[in-house]
Amino acid sequence: MSFSEIPLEFVIFGVTLIGVALLHRHALALALLGLVAALLLRLVRTQSLADIAAHFGQEWVILTNLLLLLLGFAILSNQFERSHLPDAIPSRLPQGWGGGVALLGIIFFLSAFLDNIAAAIIGGVIARHVYRNGVTIAFLAAIVSAANAGGAGSAIGDTTTTMMWISGVSPLELLPAFIGAVGAFAVFAPLAAISQQKRSPLATVAGAMPHIDWPRVMIVGAALLTLVATNVVANRVLPGLEDLAPALGIGLWAALLVTAPLRAPDWSVLREAIKGAVFLVALVALASLMPVDRLPVPSTLSTLGLGFLSAVFDNIPLTALAITQGGYDWALLAYAVGFGGSMVWFGSSAGVALTNLYPEGRSVGTWLREGWFVPLSYVIGFFLMVMAKSVFTGGP
Repeated sequence: MSFSEIPLEFVIFGVTLIGVALLHRHALALALLGLVAALLLRLVRTQSLADIAAHFGQEWVILTNLLLLLLGFAILSNQFERSHLPDAIPSRLPQGWGGGVALLGIIFFLSAFLDNIAAAIIGGVIARHVYRNGVTIAFLAAIVSAANAGGAGSAIGDTTTTMMWISGVSPLELLPAFIGAVGAFAVFAPLAAISQQKRSPLATVAGAMPHIDWPRVMIVGAALLTLVATNVVANRVLPGLEDLAPALGIGLWAALLVTAPLRAPDWSVLREAIKGAVFLVALVALASLMPVDRLPVPSTLSTLGLGFLSAVFDNIPLTALAITQGGYDWALLAYAVGFGGSMVWFGSSAGVALTNLYPEGRSVGTWLREGWFVPLSYVIGFFLMVMAKSVFTGGP
């Protein structure tokens, strides 16, 4: 394909991503400009507002859910931080770089049961307290990687795996993704923890233990349990509900509002969170306008490539296309599109949510330079899965 044959939508998307990479301080404005340009292009081509309305009639649930979750988790993370529980955690972690690995392991474990945004936010809040001299971009990349890896093999751990579950893929078929996820974790977690320990060591505990505000801890726990319950009900008891309404987002906000009289949230945190949330929603909306009507023929190499593509292209439409096309090794695909977004800060909703807490992470160049171990661990985990499949099945 020559350059002249590349659809203009892809050119707009590419220019937007390059702009975000180079001018990350203006990421929101660039994402909105890219979205407006793509909408104007579609309007010129179709000359129909009804076509655009129909498109977003299909996308509004995903976009609204994402917005509600990102804003809700900003409130929830503040409740968690104000509980003072993160202040008590340093005494429970091993000293040295092993403490960093242990923290990443906790995030990995949580993400298998919770949304990866929740796991990343909780990990980010804890990291701020255990690394009081600052959290490196390398460790931020590792937090996102742990959150995305932990959800890769769980039907309720990631939006993409939940989509596969809804479409009829058995949760047991997704479990082998944990082979790749654990293999990747074994690579990136020690490297990130050692780098973090050298530049900003784990805090040592001195003095009395902080007073923990247990009602706020209970609020956080109740909200997370509500998310899990909402996910199960929407997929098993009322199948199809998540296609009609942003169930997860509504469930989270219902929990926040119901528990607000117990401990009032700090609503002011929404002022900064809205910027990051609108940025990601605009980028996902722009990605949904790309004319991708099919993916490459399913194979090991094409699935590997989808993981790299998911670092810059929203993995939700990629997964939807893959489900429609069929023929994939679903565990391999779940690992690829779930973990692949960790390579760039805006490659996953977990990354965008975490950089709401750490705005300094919104630099593609720094993320790639300091988090160089993420693509390395992705490839290693991927081929561990391929080798495991070959051993157990006797074929590729």
